[in-house]
Amino acid sequence: MRLQEDFGYEQKNRNMEHVLGPITHDILKKGLTYPEFRILTEKLVAEGKTTGANQSEAYLEYTRLNHQRMKRWDKTLKISTEMTALVQSISEPQVWTVITEAWCGDGAQSIPFLAAVADLNPVIDFRILMRDEYPEVMDEYLTNGARSIPKLISMTADLTCELFIWGPKPDYLITRLKEYKHDAKGLSYQDYSTEVHLWYARNRNHDLEQELIPLIQSTLIV
Repeated sequence: MRLQEDFGYEQKNRNMEHVLGPITHDILKKGLTYPEFRILTEKLVAEGKTTGANQSEAYLEYTRLNHQRMKRWDKTLKISTEMTALVQSISEPQVWTVITEAWCGDGAQSIPFLAAVADLNPVIDFRILMRDEYPEVMDEYLTNGARSIPKLISMTADLTCELFIWGPKPDYLITRLKEYKHDAKGLSYQDYSTEVHLWYARNRNHDLEQELIPLIQSTLIV
C-alpha cells in the first residue's frame, strides 16, 4: 500500500520502493509529450471542447484560459542554474509521468515548467496522461482520497521503482486551500481562484522549483 502524504509531495530515499504499479509501458506509449499536449489543447479550444466527460461552459472557459497560460509560460519561464546543473547530472534514465486534464488550472501553471525541466536532460522521458482516461492510474495517486491533479510521478525507465511524487500544487497553495475551505472569510470562489493565479504569476515557479530540487536529488546515485 502506497502512503499518501498530507502535503504536496512525498519523497523516496535511495532504497527505492519496488512497485507493480498501474503505469505500464503500454500506457506510456499512449501518453502525450508536452508539445503534443499543447497541440491537443489548442485544437480543443478551436473546437469548443475540452478533455474528460464534463463539457460545461465553465470547463471550456478553463481550457481557453489554460491555453493562454501555457503559451505565456512557454515564452517567459526561467529555470535556475542550480536546477539546470542538477537535472543535467542525472545519468540513469527516468520516466516522468504527469496526470492532468486540459481544464486543470493548476496543471496549466505547473506543467510547462515541469516539461522544461525534463527537457534539460534526454535521459528523462516526459509523458502526460489524461486523468479520466486512466482512472486505475489516478486512483493509485490520490491526495487525501481525492483525484487531485496535476500529479507528477517519477520512475525508473523499467517502471519497477518509484522515485518520487509531486503534486497537485505547491505547498503554499495546499495550505491556502485548506484555510479557504475552513473559513472563506467572505471571499467568493471566483475571487479565491483569481488570488491563486495571481500567486502563480508572481511566484514564477520559484516554490515549485524549490520543492522539486530535493526530490530530484534523492534519485541520484552518490
